[in-house]
Amino acid sequence: MPLIALPPKTPTADINLEKLMQEMSNEPDVRRLRRTLPAEWAAQSGVQLTWPHAGTDWNYMLEEVTETYIRMAYEIAVREPLLIVTPEPGAVRALLAKRFPGTVIDNVRFFECPTNDTWARDHGFLTVLGTNGAELLDFRFNGWGGKFEATFDNEINRHLAEAGDVFTGKYVDCLDFELEGGAIESDGLGTILTTAECLLNENRRREGDIVPEVNKSQVEMILRDRFGAERFLWLNHGFLAGDDTDSHIDTLARLCSPSVIAYVKCDDKEDMHYEALKAMEEELQSFRTADNQPYTLIPLPMADACYDEDGERLPATYANFLIMNEAVLLPVYNQPYNDERAVKQLQKAFPHHEIVTVDCRSLIRQHGSLHCCTMQFPRGVM
Repeated sequence: MPLIALPPKTPTADINLEKLMQEMSNEPDVRRLRRTLPAEWAAQSGVQLTWPHAGTDWNYMLEEVTETYIRMAYEIAVREPLLIVTPEPGAVRALLAKRFPGTVIDNVRFFECPTNDTWARDHGFLTVLGTNGAELLDFRFNGWGGKFEATFDNEINRHLAEAGDVFTGKYVDCLDFELEGGAIESDGLGTILTTAECLLNENRRREGDIVPEVNKSQVEMILRDRFGAERFLWLNHGFLAGDDTDSHIDTLARLCSPSVIAYVKCDDKEDMHYEALKAMEEELQSFRTADNQPYTLIPLPMADACYDEDGERLPATYANFLIMNEAVLLPVYNQPYNDERAVKQLQKAFPHHEIVTVDCRSLIRQHGSLHCCTMQFPRGVM
């Protein structure tokens, strides 16, 4: 399908810092919207990690990935409360108690629960705020369209809700619709950014679902009803080799404020991603904010190609960052030139956040990265 004519190229670095900070300090507008999925930069009460163990796909490299999780856990727990879901709470607590100061370990809560894997972004609650308080939406997680066993992971939210003392909010059963947290981005004001490759994929539908077939208008209807969404920005281009998620938005392009999007840009015309990411960039340039202005676009570098032991390219991406209350945790890949550029570019979007790097070379070996491992919860929920 040919691309339509596009407006002049959107500025990528001319950011109004005063406007940006005002946007990021605004609370979700639950008075105007019946309900809203808060933006990730909204005030948080804590973050969830689901811990690796020998029964996960990490078993062949468990020590290495555990070190990465320890680093993530520390960087979260020194700033916000941390919830760790694990079938082995005693062992994980003992491990962290040896590595963390007492004041940090005191900021960690452990919850015992069977798990298949560790991707909290995709099996965790999506929390909606409304005039009646918080709602904890439990969507079906089926291993990204049935690619991997996920029965235990799909039940984590139910166990957390039944515990009764982990979260404050109403449990909402949304298991009639398969949706992973990494598939959508929200500005907290009614805009959802997503990809057609994931949300309109036949592998996310099954008989008996509220939307049993691929139908864009019906998917939007569900997102309107459950998130209070009013606008949808659909990307039809962009992918990363080795990505099991069918192009989750959090691997490609991220809302950083209601008017700023950071995205992966590929400059190497010989790279297999060049054409698709160029087309994605042109789509982003055509998008408009709620007040009909072009988004300020901040390009993030394309990581140098990383491969597994079988020669398969891995989905290393700088877009898979976690926004916290005062910091942004940025995945890096021991590529000093690219890593430094990613830090500098992301700092433009978050001028008053600390950019904290975490080496995520272990995480991409199971085809995810830092944001995929985490789920944040709004203020007053955890």
